[in-house]
Amino acid sequence: MTIQRITVAQIKARKGGNPIVSLTAYHAAFAAIADNYCDFLLVGDSVGMVVYGMDTTLSVKSELMIAHGKAVVQGSKQALVVLDMPFGTYEESPEQAFRNAVYLIKETGCGALKLEGGVRISRTVRFLVERGIPVMGHIGLTPQMVKGFGGFKIQGKDAFGAKSIEEDGMAIEAAGAFALVVEGVVESLAARITDVLKIPTIGIGASSACDGQILVVEDMLGISRFVPKFVRRYASVGTIMDEAFKNYANDVRARKFPSGSEIYR
Repeated sequence: MTIQRITVAQIKARKGGNPIVSLTAYHAAFAAIADNYCDFLLVGDSVGMVVYGMDTTLSVKSELMIAHGKAVVQGSKQALVVLDMPFGTYEESPEQAFRNAVYLIKETGCGALKLEGGVRISRTVRFLVERGIPVMGHIGLTPQMVKGFGGFKIQGKDAFGAKSIEEDGMAIEAAGAFALVVEGVVESLAARITDVLKIPTIGIGASSACDGQILVVEDMLGISRFVPKFVRRYASVGTIMDEAFKNYANDVRARKFPSGSEIYR
């Protein structure tokens, strides 16, 4: 029996229902495992920081997103695959965004794209949606604006900031986005946005008030260089890997090499 991928419409219909489960994914092996449990997989531009050791996501290019997007699509069967549009590929104009969006979708086969920002990009979101490109929004702490924020800091702590973020959410919903990532905001604001909007909110560092959650998979597995305070580690895979690497190195130094007949059979 052919497995059908979860659709954008199905994710949108989950508003107020069973919480939406999602994780980032950057390559086929992790995608194949996470696919058994996730409603959607996000090929985040966080790949630049997690996999390549960059300080921010700003240097990530479309070619990098395409390479990892292809791998995740190939490795998964049922989860909706969402791809981040990199910094600089959609800010100039709706037309620029459309050209780059078409390129990313054609090259990867992903099911939707994610754009960061609120009111300032709402015209672009509408332009894409009207032309058949499903868009997931992203408000609050938006990593592509980290230089403007002065670092990775929680957002919406004061009345002005909270009002601005809430307006961002409403603008992105009105523009036609099917879901919205809410990152790094105070719990009361996440709850208010979730209550006001008719599309699902996906929290990351935004409390259980949201309609679902997403985490960076390496963070929850305990293999990231830096893990945010809000992340619960579900395993200490880094410790297991360290022990395995140590044992391997000891075997090599002790000349415990397998013979050809043991490897190729």
